[in-house]
Amino acid sequence: MKDELFLRGHRIPMTKEAVRALALERLELEKARRFIDVGAGTGSVSIEAALRYPALDILAIERKEDALLLLAENVQHFGCHRIRIQSGIAPIPLDSTAEAIFIGGTGGHLTEIIDWALLHLNSGGRLVMTFILLENFTQALSHLKSCRVTALDGREIQVGELTALGQGHYFKPNNPTYLLSCQKESEQKEQDNA
Repeated sequence: MKDELFLRGHRIPMTKEAVRALALERLELEKARRFIDVGAGTGSVSIEAALRYPALDILAIERKEDALLLLAENVQHFGCHRIRIQSGIAPIPLDSTAEAIFIGGTGGHLTEIIDWALLHLNSGGRLVMTFILLENFTQALSHLKSCRVTALDGREIQVGELTALGQGHYFKPNNPTYLLSCQKESEQKEQDNA
């Protein structure tokens, strides 16, 4: 989906189109029943997931009041009424698990949210995170190396957009985004390692 389709607010973060496409692919939502989006911002990841997979149960968690309002507007705008919006600062108590979790914002609680996400992922579930700060990427990578995950993968995504300049064109670069993805170790593998 093109970024321009989403309602945008002032200073409310949005996972951009190219990053969102890779994140959704890494989440493997075609295998999921339940998906949690942490730090949902404008709701771009939740909404595109809902449009691609209409039967998917989606929980979008956001802490900022202005982002919550915009998230609700985008959910209404796209008619994605199956998305449940929860106001709160992650990690928050949940009584259920999911097959896929996306972390787009951490509010400074990075390792706690990773631990919380792994606790709320089903065996074999997918965790995908995006960062704009290299320090957050390296902290998350280091932490995940000590967790029970497999298929740990990292990407730097640098995208440029064709932009007119005088009588010619150039690719105006966007800031790089770092993506980490992994899979929670399956219960069978945990039993085999015990």
